[in-house]
Amino acid sequence: MENSNNTYKAHAAILTANIIFGLGVPVTKYLLDEWVTPMTYMAFRCIGAALIFWAIACFLPKEPVKRRDLLVIMAGGLLGFVISQTLTAWALQFTTPVYFSLIATLTPIATMLMAALFLSERITGMKTIGVLLAIAGAALMVFVGWQSGTGRNDLLGITLALLSVLTWVVYLLITRKVSQEYSAVTQMKWIFLVSSIAVVPFAVGDISQTALLTNVTLNADWWLGALSMLFIVVFATVLGYFMIPYAMQYLKATTVSTYTNLQPVVASLVAIAVGQDLLTWDKPVAALLVLLGAYIVTK
Repeated sequence: MENSNNTYKAHAAILTANIIFGLGVPVTKYLLDEWVTPMTYMAFRCIGAALIFWAIACFLPKEPVKRRDLLVIMAGGLLGFVISQTLTAWALQFTTPVYFSLIATLTPIATMLMAALFLSERITGMKTIGVLLAIAGAALMVFVGWQSGTGRNDLLGITLALLSVLTWVVYLLITRKVSQEYSAVTQMKWIFLVSSIAVVPFAVGDISQTALLTNVTLNADWWLGALSMLFIVVFATVLGYFMIPYAMQYLKATTVSTYTNLQPVVASLVAIAVGQDLLTWDKPVAALLVLLGAYIVTK
């Protein structure tokens, strides 16, 4: 009965995490359009998450980390969070949340391709079909975005989103061994510490351009911006990083990765509902191709 309860809790955790991540895309778009620059957005996330994870670690048994593993964790943090998430913030300045979230669903496909390239993992015929379907969906987004996309520069935004996915995949591959040896809190406290050290110097110059810091009027609009940033730090960063490792203890990796397909659905519905994007013919077609390709690859 206990194992069954843990399985249900794991499903609930990964479901909640991916809904949060999906909501985080239009929320991030709103923050970047109205309140913060990409670098101050990153600084808020890094510093906020570092403070929370180190505070939690104070109440947990100390977990020693080997020097070599610590270097891998820190390097992974710079690559998988600082570079990947900065590219994400830049991408959302140029393209729409729908296009970005659809590109993000290419993660399991990119992971499979990178693992085949660098780790010599075998690609089956069905997985090849999945890859081709996903590439067709991504190509459709690029073509329509180049012709008549609704973002500022959809082609540039989609390119940055692809780079974000690739850097995140490299992070997953180089840290997958150490991630099995240490708790999520231990890994995250070091990842966000080194991320804060790397990001803050670049964010200092953007403070004068950050309305959330320089235009503190305490009216309803400012509070909405502040609460949106709090949501990104507490829920889309800290809570999400707690829930995924928990789910991985009781569910197969393929099951966990399948849940990521919820993100574009949530992000698209919210973005279209609040007027950040328009429902055009290419989006559902591209979504069908990409999600079907991701499903085939993860199965």
